[in-house]
Amino acid sequence: MTPRTATLIGLTAIVLWSLLAVITVATGKIPALQLAAMTFAVGALVGPLTWIGRPDAIRALRQPPLVWIVGVGGLFGYHALYFLALRLAPPAEAGLLNYLWPLLIVLFSSLLPGERLAPHHIIGALLGLVGTGLLFAGDSRSGYATGQVYGLIAAFVAAFVWATYSVMSRKLKSVPTDAVAGFCFVTALLAAAAHGIFEITIWPDSPAQWLAIIALGVGPVGIAFYAWDIGMKRGDIRVLGAVSYATPLLSTAFLILAGFAKPSASIAIAAVLIAGGGLIAAKDTIARR
Repeated sequence: MTPRTATLIGLTAIVLWSLLAVITVATGKIPALQLAAMTFAVGALVGPLTWIGRPDAIRALRQPPLVWIVGVGGLFGYHALYFLALRLAPPAEAGLLNYLWPLLIVLFSSLLPGERLAPHHIIGALLGLVGTGLLFAGDSRSGYATGQVYGLIAAFVAAFVWATYSVMSRKLKSVPTDAVAGFCFVTALLAAAAHGIFEITIWPDSPAQWLAIIALGVGPVGIAFYAWDIGMKRGDIRVLGAVSYATPLLSTAFLILAGFAKPSASIAIAAVLIAGGGLIAAKDTIARR
């Protein structure tokens, strides 16, 4: 697999994650950790479906403790912190802080062997950050309660967790993507345990909600993680980090199409900044093509 192909596969994760918000709305009022447990359980089944005809693929689950710590710590740690942030802090501000992770991926990538951080990578990532900030600016507030501050801190830490997980995936390049199925399964178990401690169970009350849960598990919480793993390990990590800023933009676009949000001038300007930043960061790949 060429780096360009791996990068394109990684980009599919960004598209799938942009559907997360609009599909989540369709799941009703299921508690966050319960939803995580259910969707990660579905996501854990996506990998084994690709093992048909490859019986040796299950050996990918035999990994040293460090690999499991990085994999489960990244998936469960990030989502636990992110859900906590959304529970305590205003969603717009929590989302903005959380979307520091694309910029952190671009910056952290310079620490990898053989990688070099060029000025256009930084410029592209910063343009994406400005565009993301503009996207959420309409919902900004002044003053935060103590609980909200803790939520914002959780969102900030979540960004570092996901960026670290993504970059560490590159360092663990020899670990097969098939291992992600195991990470999803353990994450589902941990989320279920946390749900039992902190939340009250609410089951879906319609077939549409069950379908939304399955869709989340197959797409944004299933295929997306496998695609992201391939992109991080074999693709252009700096391009993927910068283009990741398209996620909140695409998410907003899908919410508008579904009638859950309204178009505005700030969204249009954000689109130019985010798309421009992604193109600047990806200019090496474009030039090679």
